[in-house]
Amino acid sequence: MTQPLHPEIARIDGQPIHLATLDQAVAAAIAEARAGRGFRLFTLNLDHIVKRREDARFRAAYRRAEFVSADGAPVALLARRQNPAVRRTTGADLVLPLACEAARAGIPVALFGTDEATLVRAAGVLRRAAPGLTIVHHEAPRLGFDPVGTEAEAALERIARSGARLVLVALGAPKQELFAAEFAERFPGLGFVCIGAALDFLAGTQIRAPEPFRRLGLEWLWRLGTNPVRLARRYAKCALVLAALLLAPVGRGARSAEA
Repeated sequence: MTQPLHPEIARIDGQPIHLATLDQAVAAAIAEARAGRGFRLFTLNLDHIVKRREDARFRAAYRRAEFVSADGAPVALLARRQNPAVRRTTGADLVLPLACEAARAGIPVALFGTDEATLVRAAGVLRRAAPGLTIVHHEAPRLGFDPVGTEAEAALERIARSGARLVLVALGAPKQELFAAEFAERFPGLGFVCIGAALDFLAGTQIRAPEPFRRLGLEWLWRLGTNPVRLARRYAKCALVLAALLLAPVGRGARSAEA
């Protein structure tokens, strides 16, 4: 695995941030894929910070990521206390510009995750948005898929044989990060970009928060309003962690709570 193209620019709860902007994230991924060097690009949000605190495997996966961006308004706000250049860079926002640059650079892409119908629709959207994009493989794992087991390894072998150099992983956290962390070294020609529900948004199988909510950093409020039963406990945990990090002095808030 390569070293990050960009040094640590901020640190949130012990986790380094390497990428300040969306453009920087796209440029980093394309440069590595063009050179045939594998990498892992994760997008850190508050839910991931909570999971890092609670799950040693997830924490270890994040430590192995070459590139991490600030995903979500709260994480970007925390990062800007250390580096004013940091802007929000989400998996959902990465996909289209990444596809366009991959098309220009002639970088073959694989889609992995979500479900077959969503992958087919999303692939169509991407090909229309990025003329010349080569999607050489798409695969939806079965329900209950183990992201670090033999089934996952077999899927990666299929992806590697397809000639892909960039893999957009849409399994959701923590599966997508565990998948990328486990197999990046064993398939060093593949760059893994973890994108959450981005393909579902493209395909229209999930509805992303409207632009005004995103612009105001209130995407979480939209999600909570549309799915309160599933998300209320998760967001309560996130709110407690955010309050603790905001109240801590900048240097102390940067250190890991579990360190």
